[in-house]
Amino acid sequence: MSKGRMEAFSDGVIAILITIMVLELKVPPGKDLASLRPLGPVLLSYVLSFVYLGIYWNNHHHLLHAVRHVDGRVLWANLHLLFWLSLLPFVTHWTGETGFAEVPVAAYGGVLLLAGTAYWLLVHALIAREGKDSLLASAIGSDFKGNISIVAYLAAIPLAFVYPPVANAFYVAVAILWLIPDRRIERALAERRE
Repeated sequence: MSKGRMEAFSDGVIAILITIMVLELKVPPGKDLASLRPLGPVLLSYVLSFVYLGIYWNNHHHLLHAVRHVDGRVLWANLHLLFWLSLLPFVTHWTGETGFAEVPVAAYGGVLLLAGTAYWLLVHALIAREGKDSLLASAIGSDFKGNISIVAYLAAIPLAFVYPPVANAFYVAVAILWLIPDRRIERALAERRE
């Protein structure tokens, strides 16, 4: 099967999720900068979630450029990923509205953990489809960033119940890790062209 429909559908879902998140932002009643102060946690949670959705969109884009075709297993793995990403607006709003309270911060980490796991499953479904000697398999390699992300989420979730700022620091650290450009797939594609 062609990968085009899956890519277009995924792009659309991620765009809708970003739209939902921004629509949850409410305009403050005041007209000065001080009126934004109570919205601080809401804006911070929005920014972090926007960055996460951007990271997933970017990496999903690169992932699909490294493969030729998809199959039913890949389609279901992709839907699994989109399901967990679709919960990001909910936990973003909950986290921001509660000022980063323990349970919402843990729930936010749970969604990130399950989305990260779903992405890992998608990668492995694509590798199974393309083969262990494929461009994608060689580009992904041991997937240090993916594995360390899962470990960070697993550590952050229980920490959220003890000290939410530390859990949030873990979520930010993982986002920063992925913001550093991951050129594995781009390098593998360039090498194949040469």
